[in-house]
Amino acid sequence: MNNDVIEYVKFAELDVKDPFFSSLITDYVGFEKWFNNKSIQGEKVYILKEEKMLGFLYLKEEIEADNSITPEFEKKRRLKVGTFKIDAHGTVLGERFVGIILKKMVEENFKECYVTIFDKQKPLIKLFEKFGFTKWGEKENGEFVYIKTLEVNNDLCMDFPRIQTQNNNKYLLSIYPKFHTKLYPYSKLQTEKDHIIEDLSFTNTIEKVYLAGMKGMQNIKSGDIIVIYRTAEKGKSAEWSSVATSICSVLDTKNINEFRDLEDLIRYCGKGTVFSKGELALFWKTKKYPHIIKMLYNISLPKRVVRHKLIEEGVINRGDYPGFVPLEDTHFKKIIELGEVNESFIIN
Repeated sequence: MNNDVIEYVKFAELDVKDPFFSSLITDYVGFEKWFNNKSIQGEKVYILKEEKMLGFLYLKEEIEADNSITPEFEKKRRLKVGTFKIDAHGTVLGERFVGIILKKMVEENFKECYVTIFDKQKPLIKLFEKFGFTKWGEKENGEFVYIKTLEVNNDLCMDFPRIQTQNNNKYLLSIYPKFHTKLYPYSKLQTEKDHIIEDLSFTNTIEKVYLAGMKGMQNIKSGDIIVIYRTAEKGKSAEWSSVATSICSVLDTKNINEFRDLEDLIRYCGKGTVFSKGELALFWKTKKYPHIIKMLYNISLPKRVVRHKLIEEGVINRGDYPGFVPLEDTHFKKIIELGEVNESFIIN
């Protein structure tokens, strides 16, 4: 899994003559002029570039009516997905960008977000629908308009990144630092005594797959909530370097013995696992890590919570081995509070 970085850069740093933009120039009359205006205005855009451009996402706040849409938009504050293009095989990259859109929507308190898409962009439409966008209408140029509101769908993907905290179990699940950084590349820690604050403008793959063998994990079920706990770094005190970093919701769980063969296991894990095919082959052979959890990466804690604080606040006991710990609702609420999570992420 490559820990590629989605960057937030100025339009002026990009070249509109890049072949990546040719389909946009074809589809949208005046695209080059629009692009050059954005450059002059100093505006910024999310991009993913490896050897070449792979993704481009422009978001803007709008407070206006629009009668070029049927049914028309009344005047309202909305987050508009201005321009969005991905050159990718599969949907993982698309999900990464959708994660950025939805986190911005929640963090900046937009009640509505919308995107315009041509009918031919079927995979993209499917992706937006998966995360709760529904068809609103059409524009004069034939584009479809899809909107997302904060209506609760009681569906983990459609409500993403918000989490449901009622009627489910919560657990603390530990992950070794070497795996944690691979799985959550933007949650690398800048180690600091009491807490860690980091730039949360990026997110990686929304879906995560984790394999482990800790006792009690067979009780985890779809809809449960997992607090990711990164264990101590080698040679450092757990008190100050073990830390709660993220909150995930469980999509699905499996036991390794449910798979027909290794290929079946590899297929299930998809692109959300940190383990290589070789490592998965070893796990398949030894059955050392029988519990497999597929989860959505909902929230990166703005303020990381160190073990010392978790003990001090009564969330875990000093004697506990925090590999896998069931959490009371009050303890989970305390983690949300200590982690300074924006309340908009919680569905009440």
